[in-house]
Amino acid sequence: MAANESGGEAPAGAREVREEDAFDVPAVDAWLRTRTELPTGPPEVKQFSGGASNLTYLLRYTDRDLILRRPPAGTKAKSAHDMGREYRIQAALAPVFPYVPKMVAHCNDNAVLGSEFYVMERIAGTIPRRSELGVDLTPNQTRQLGHTLIDTLIDLHQVDPDAAGLTDLGRGAGYVERQISGWTGRYRKAKTWNVPSFEKVMSWLAANQPADVATCVIHNDFRLDNVVLDPDDPLRVAGVLDWELATLGDPLMDLGSALAYWVQADDDWAFRRFKMQPSDVPGMIGRDEIVQYYAEKTGLKPANWAFYEVYGLFRLAVICQQIYYRYHHKQTRNPRFKTLWLPVNLLERRCRRIIRKAG
Repeated sequence: MAANESGGEAPAGAREVREEDAFDVPAVDAWLRTRTELPTGPPEVKQFSGGASNLTYLLRYTDRDLILRRPPAGTKAKSAHDMGREYRIQAALAPVFPYVPKMVAHCNDNAVLGSEFYVMERIAGTIPRRSELGVDLTPNQTRQLGHTLIDTLIDLHQVDPDAAGLTDLGRGAGYVERQISGWTGRYRKAKTWNVPSFEKVMSWLAANQPADVATCVIHNDFRLDNVVLDPDDPLRVAGVLDWELATLGDPLMDLGSALAYWVQADDDWAFRRFKMQPSDVPGMIGRDEIVQYYAEKTGLKPANWAFYEVYGLFRLAVICQQIYYRYHHKQTRNPRFKTLWLPVNLLERRCRRIIRKAG
């Protein structure tokens, strides 16, 4: 199925729209028709259940599938919910990085939907979910796919920001320092009674931070469930999704963030319990091999990988806690968020264990 074709069953993960996330479909449909050609009749609307940050919807017309992205209600980090910024990044990357969806239109008029939003074409293919890749692969093929995924991240890191017109995306040197300071402040602001202080972890990160190794375009949320596998060749990446956190920054920080989600088969049961992607399937490459592979392909060899590993886990803990904070303060009723304080505790213990091992 091509990216702009429709028909048949809705893609995996598309469900009925949650009541608290519903919007005025006729108003959006009317606005969209002034921006692009559409078939007669209203769209069927579904909501993708996977996201915990910005909300993602499927608009199914008779011969065209579109994706709508909008921010959620409740307390939010402004930069992570800037729809215009997310739209602009993907539009700018399209000529130099062939894995971004095709942008359709961006709306900054809150009168249409109640918030800013944008619409893009759907990329057809398979999105790996929590427990399975969604495609039948041998262990050797799975290993090959793992290398392809890291190659895709490397391709992004090698994009020339000048060529993409994205030199103003970041804030220049000092990215590592800003991240440690920023995520520390976010955690303290979102802390609730049932999670640890993280003070020892935050102090260690502040005391052990390296200088930036480079500045490049980084995705900041590169995970298996944010890629689309080609429907005709599942060993090929057809698209990369969820660009809300993309910026100019340190590539090793991006790799550390990605590997925080990379639960593998030999991890302890507690860490595996909270896995969010099928990185533990037979044949998939592990974290140590990924770090070595990335270093060999890019020439960027971290002097202290433990720093980037702890940073990625701490950052993931803050993200979980920010989402749980919204649930705790009744800014969302989504039951999926009720127990997100549990992985925050787990991640804190894991950070301290890595710090002890690093000496």
